[in-house]
Amino acid sequence: MASKYDGLARIIIQNVGGKENVDSVEHCMTRLRFELKDESKANTEMLKNTDGIVNVISSGGQYQVIIGNHVGQAYQGLVEKGHFDKQADDEETGKQGKKGLFNAFVSTISGIFVPVIGLLCACGIIKGVLILLSTFGVLSATDGTYIILSAVGDCIFYFFPIFIGYTAAKKFKVNEFIGLAIGTSMIYPTLIALMNGDAINVLFSGTALESNVYLTFLKIPVILNNYTSTVIPVILAVWFASKVERFSKKVVPNVIKSFGVPLLTLIIAVPITFMVIGPVATWISGLIGMLVSTLYQLSPIVFGAFVGGFWQVFVMFGIHQGLIPIVINNLATLKYDTIFAATATASFTQVAILLAIMIRTKNKKLKTTSFSAFFRVYSASRNRLFMVLLYRSRLPSLSAALHPRLAAV
Repeated sequence: MASKYDGLARIIIQNVGGKENVDSVEHCMTRLRFELKDESKANTEMLKNTDGIVNVISSGGQYQVIIGNHVGQAYQGLVEKGHFDKQADDEETGKQGKKGLFNAFVSTISGIFVPVIGLLCACGIIKGVLILLSTFGVLSATDGTYIILSAVGDCIFYFFPIFIGYTAAKKFKVNEFIGLAIGTSMIYPTLIALMNGDAINVLFSGTALESNVYLTFLKIPVILNNYTSTVIPVILAVWFASKVERFSKKVVPNVIKSFGVPLLTLIIAVPITFMVIGPVATWISGLIGMLVSTLYQLSPIVFGAFVGGFWQVFVMFGIHQGLIPIVINNLATLKYDTIFAATATASFTQVAILLAIMIRTKNKKLKTTSFSAFFRVYSASRNRLFMVLLYRSRLPSLSAALHPRLAAV
């Protein structure tokens, strides 16, 4: 069925240089993220002046067309009209190698975490509501309603390696079910239960890396960790599995490839994950958590002012996704996070500025736009940023940059 997004899709395809100029396209909460073969072929000014497009920026190795809340419909129309695959093979295009380390990192993190952000927010809201209901005595922890809703709220947080295993597999171009299998094996209940028993050995005794050994694999000691709620170990594990899978496809005969490739991939990748990747990734995760905590303790004022003050800049260029694994890692290792506490000030500042604009401005169009953006308090902050604050007035932009620093302090 034709819709207004079909026409928008045709305009976008034409002005990004045609579908033959598109390596891949995906979307986040507000923008279409293209990887173009040649950005010089894109007509940025034409796109910026197109109804339905808020703005266009190039960041993180991606050509980003900002749509807003309707990005899902626009993306669907784009895929249908352009006959795009939702994933492109970086190995064939060679694009990944041209990005540079930082751009490749941001692109990878975006591809892994953006698909689960909506679900993450939904489960977080459920957990928050349950805390309120419990605090005010509406529900108790033993009520059936509370238990069932807790299962919904906790599912993504406890089983995070499974969700990330799937999205990481899509990003690293490996069979998604292999990613799911790796994520599931990492939180296998029997292995977690072994950690409640007595250790059979201790490795690196007396050092910061001291670790208990609870079992062996082919007589090789295995350091077990509780990988529930973690992100870094499974990402590295799936990345390693992608290399193993490519090797497996070359050596496994075609007649048994359907099961032979997954078999060889898993039988190599999973043990290596438990023996090497998992422990090393856990140490790295702990180190990152300690580093963030140390920076915060050195000067909470400077930390809050920097993170809160520059958060809107990170959002504007789409590089804020790089902080998501750090936040989740903090919650998993430290049981708290200081980054999002500081960034929240940016959102509250935006809402306050929008209210002021809505009350004071004489421009009817700006008043209407501000009104719409203001009542999206619980929507993505970049909707407010691009709809009004950044492109409608210099003063709100200056105020939005200054006040988060003061509030974060």
